[in-house]
Amino acid sequence: MSQAIVTPLTQALAEGKLTREELKGFMQRSNKPGLRHLAIWILVLACTTTLITLSWNSWLIWPAMFLQGVVLAHHFSLQHECVHYTVFRTRWLNDLVGQICGLIIILPHRFFRYEHCDHHTYTQLTGEDPELIPLPKTLGEYLLYLSALPYWRGKFTELFRHAFGNLSEAELRFIPKEEHQSAYWDARRMLAIYAAIILAMAITGWWGLIWYWIIPLFLGEPVMRFVRMTEHVGRPTVAQMSENTRTNLVSKPVSFLCWNMNYHAEHHYVASVPFHALPRLHEKLKDHIFVEKGGYLAAHRDILRQIMQRKVEA
Repeated sequence: MSQAIVTPLTQALAEGKLTREELKGFMQRSNKPGLRHLAIWILVLACTTTLITLSWNSWLIWPAMFLQGVVLAHHFSLQHECVHYTVFRTRWLNDLVGQICGLIIILPHRFFRYEHCDHHTYTQLTGEDPELIPLPKTLGEYLLYLSALPYWRGKFTELFRHAFGNLSEAELRFIPKEEHQSAYWDARRMLAIYAAIILAMAITGWWGLIWYWIIPLFLGEPVMRFVRMTEHVGRPTVAQMSENTRTNLVSKPVSFLCWNMNYHAEHHYVASVPFHALPRLHEKLKDHIFVEKGGYLAAHRDILRQIMQRKVEA
């Protein structure tokens, strides 16, 4: 007779820290929290857009574009939640918002959904997790990753490769065969939309989207790389989620910006729990998971410590 696998979630259930009824309550989805969060999100984006407009003829446009870029890059967090269908109860709303987010940050939504599914299945398992970010070997590798240059090189290569009808060996593992053509056409449509936008700007002579969208996105992406590293990098490359994933305690504005994805261990344990319920789930699981109380900065100090220690040992 096989022995049941013990995880922090099953342990919390067994110890009475979390009841199945509470878990069922956490998993309830609703449109209201997502719509409320999205409304404030759009307001924040309107404010950063206004800052760019007000600073148009001064050097202050660069910090304004950076702030805009930080918000734009965090559309990844919103798209991530839409992939899990946990932003809204209404399924098509998740798909619609996810598609818009993907267009903003150059990440086809369908492809990301399949890739992310494998990430949850094989979290931190080398050679199997398609989103695994290895611990940098040197400080130079660490800084290069934070620059987002490798990220953009990979994303553009990926997008054009899909548009030309090619999937990598890894992608062939997680994208169903019947969805290959859909993935190709998603990439082609995305490139066609970008081409149409550029053509429209050329015809009208108004190149504002370069300053409101493109430059800010590239300025803000290093912040997203900074955030993404804290989720798993430097944690053991093992299947046990109490070890391979960090939850980072951050301020409420930061938590708002990342749609509560700082509660990353909780999310990995119960991916069907909506973003707005993750803080409450954290209170139930915090003694059973790895929690970085110092937030993103402390997580990076730990990552840098490991890099330096590896260098000394080498």
